[in-house]
Amino acid sequence: MKLLSSLSLLLLLTGLPVQAEETPATQALTLNDIMHFESLSTPVLAANGEVLAVEAKPDRGDSRTLVRQLTSDASYSVAGASAPQVSRDGRFVAMVKQPSLLALESSDAKAKKRLKSAMVLLDTHTGAERQFERVKSFAFNDTGSHLAIWFEADDDKPDAADKATAESDPEKLAQKPVAGASKPAEPKVDKYDLGSRFALLNLGNATLSEFAHVTAYAMDKTGLHAAVVSNDIPGQQHQLTLIALADDKQTQVYQAKLRQLGALALSDNGQWLALTQGDAAQAPYGRGYELLLFDLAKGNRVSVPSSSAWTLNRYAKLRFSADSERLFFGRVPAVSQQPSRAKITREQDLYDETLVTGLRDLRIWHGDDPLIKPNEVKRYKEEQERTYLAVLHLESNSLVQLGDLQVPDVTYSEQRRFLLASSDLPYRKMITWAGFYRDFYLVDINTGHKRLLLTQQPSDQAPSLSPNAKFVAYYRQGNVLLYDIAAATQRNLTQALGVGFADEDHDYPSPAPGYGFGPWLADDAGLLVYDKYDVWQFATSPSGSANGVNLTAGKGREAGIQYRVKGLVEDQERPPVLAADASLLLQGYNERTKGDGFYRARVGRAGVEPLMSGDYKLTVLGRSKDAATLVYSRQRYDLFPDLYTSDYLTPQQAERQTELDAQRQRFNWGSAELVHWTNGDGKPLDGVLIKPSGYQPGHKYPVLVYYYRFMSDRLHAFPQMLINHRPNFAWYADNGYAIFLPDIRFEVGYPGQSSVQALTSGVQKLIELGIADPDAVGLHGHSWSGYQTAFAVTQTRMFKAAVAGAPVTNMTSAYSGIRHGTGLARQFQYETGQSRIGDSLFAAPQKYMENSPVFYVERIETPLMIMFGDKDDAVPWEQGIELYLAMRRAGKEVVLLQYEDEPHHLKKYPNKLDYSIRMKQYFDHYLKGAKAPEWLTQGEAYREYKQED
Repeated sequence: MKLLSSLSLLLLLTGLPVQAEETPATQALTLNDIMHFESLSTPVLAANGEVLAVEAKPDRGDSRTLVRQLTSDASYSVAGASAPQVSRDGRFVAMVKQPSLLALESSDAKAKKRLKSAMVLLDTHTGAERQFERVKSFAFNDTGSHLAIWFEADDDKPDAADKATAESDPEKLAQKPVAGASKPAEPKVDKYDLGSRFALLNLGNATLSEFAHVTAYAMDKTGLHAAVVSNDIPGQQHQLTLIALADDKQTQVYQAKLRQLGALALSDNGQWLALTQGDAAQAPYGRGYELLLFDLAKGNRVSVPSSSAWTLNRYAKLRFSADSERLFFGRVPAVSQQPSRAKITREQDLYDETLVTGLRDLRIWHGDDPLIKPNEVKRYKEEQERTYLAVLHLESNSLVQLGDLQVPDVTYSEQRRFLLASSDLPYRKMITWAGFYRDFYLVDINTGHKRLLLTQQPSDQAPSLSPNAKFVAYYRQGNVLLYDIAAATQRNLTQALGVGFADEDHDYPSPAPGYGFGPWLADDAGLLVYDKYDVWQFATSPSGSANGVNLTAGKGREAGIQYRVKGLVEDQERPPVLAADASLLLQGYNERTKGDGFYRARVGRAGVEPLMSGDYKLTVLGRSKDAATLVYSRQRYDLFPDLYTSDYLTPQQAERQTELDAQRQRFNWGSAELVHWTNGDGKPLDGVLIKPSGYQPGHKYPVLVYYYRFMSDRLHAFPQMLINHRPNFAWYADNGYAIFLPDIRFEVGYPGQSSVQALTSGVQKLIELGIADPDAVGLHGHSWSGYQTAFAVTQTRMFKAAVAGAPVTNMTSAYSGIRHGTGLARQFQYETGQSRIGDSLFAAPQKYMENSPVFYVERIETPLMIMFGDKDDAVPWEQGIELYLAMRRAGKEVVLLQYEDEPHHLKKYPNKLDYSIRMKQYFDHYLKGAKAPEWLTQGEAYREYKQED
């Protein structure tokens, strides 16, 4: 890979041809252009903040990875590369090199199976590339000195042609065993136990250390060691190798002939190594494991305590604490092999009742089952892999069981004394109709003792444990409370403030959630809490300010700006803490203009300093771990979200690092603006109007309405340049459509009616503004808005045509259905969730009928196209059939598109493209008077295609 000039880089970044200056300034946007349009994935920053890597992915085709040195002009584009990882010092970028889309699409199933991903390694100083084939995973160690490369197993079987060639090879024939000679039987190895080739690349001297039959590896965070586990069952060689990364010296720490080695971990201080092992002769499903602990400093194995009540299995994961004083791992009460069915082998077996009924396929649904059977089946693998956290204190060699059968879920974090634990066991049955709840506990790491903290807390409202485990903050019933662990007391932090901390836009028949917590202060001195608009700082000491400190001085609520802390270094195990008087970067979303801004605040002081704001959307995408480099994007409807880098506290002085907006500049593009109107019940509503390319004031346009719930916050969002189940806004705008994205505010018990009210009043506003042609308004929705669309056409004739993707059409039959993706019952969704009925079907059947489109079919005057995948895992696709059959019976204009073997959202590209084309043809006919396609006027006969050999 050679270093690119600025001009060459720009051409590569934009995809423009070399003769770009001869291309017209604008051109019509086509589906083919959308297929080629590149979007950026989440960027990756080197820890030192000096290198940025990001994948540029077209909607259809092969990705490439863009790499930029932020301290120089060096830039690279690596074709076919994706999912970049960057070494700590930014010297190297490793990327996945997948088989090309052409190779995948043009190969038969057998050939496609042989296609494996490669890995490409880029030297950002020289531009040199090195490629490794058949790589299944790779990772830099934390210091960036080495790269671990794990290869695919060589498990491909030769096809007939390969076999014939091999058998005709004279050299192979010479090695063929003599007829009648006995062939030694190799032990059958379970796929779970199979290892594969592994290599450790020293990035300093480019040397490669290779290992065979590897099933696990680990690297410590301080760059001292790597460890590799090799399991060769046929050769009866099971060994653990330690590599000193300073000189790549290898030491065999442990070996065994008949013990399968499992999980392993290294402590960061270089002293400890932990490993599990089990009987290699046993099937891995029910194999029991034991824990081995090695003191590398002393060069010996340490005996660890065990328990008859708890053991380890193949799912046990090992992890040392950051201070290397504790080893955490999962245990289970017992391990057993998977049961197998008896087989019929003899004549009398045919009449053996026990044997024959043992071959039954039966699931018993009991009324007292904690989980309904489909959900139990979906969670079976998760439950099989469940382990219960335990901790080994290394200095005292004492073992404490933390999780157990009553409180199974312990959240690992780096606190030294307490951890948070939880259990949903008491509430599993009520998931069916009430949603998800948990009891939360404090568990003492030293004793395993559990202290009940919260009962029946919504699962998505978990408490926050302070970094030193002195306090717990949690939200409940509109307030934020602080629990002092040592004193076992709690106090309400927000009750006296006169400001609500519950979600002010919550329109569900369930308790409103809070807005969440910001970071804690150092030494557990305090924490930040959000209301809808402002950021509050509360002291943990009772002697602190009784009312806390409003860091944003109330300016958020006053100006309608929602402030949130952004740009802190992310670490799930060790979340950031704030020093006293530390400066903070805030992002502010202006609820009135829908624009974003960056602001500066300071811990302990009220007030914000504006840094930049405007009619655009800002997204913070990352922060370097060891430096103050920030990466973010800025976008509008007519501005691609290119990447910018800056110092953490001066984002207004950012440098632009990508130039993909040049793609957009080649095409006609509309513009977006905010529309305000008043609903029929007097509520103010907002929406986004995307005007068509070449908009002319006074001209009336066909309008496509697309919506879900709140849409006005998309005012400054660049449109998704994808072909999927949604209309592509830019494509429709370039074809003479105005697109309208209205907000919907729901009333509990009347979701259908409140949606219709918002839709019709919003469209009426566009008509009054002289933008919408009242005889050419179309409606599109998918899933929840698919339901709203199906309901809307039963209540109003405002829409000339409508498309409903995956809609619920009969709430009475859908209520007790199953969400096939999760196995959950749908009842809770109607009673307390998205459907917002607020009662059970049995308590309020009339509400379910009043909100169901199928009961109002006779009123429909709008042509409707329904789309479903017949493997929909969220909404039963029979819901589409119900409405189709009802409209068909009533003589209404209806078309149902059934995409075979597709889930809730179309996944297969041919189907996505086909649906996009048909949707556009449908709206063009009804809203623009275009000739109807044949499939719309005559349907399409069923056909079967010739099967490939």
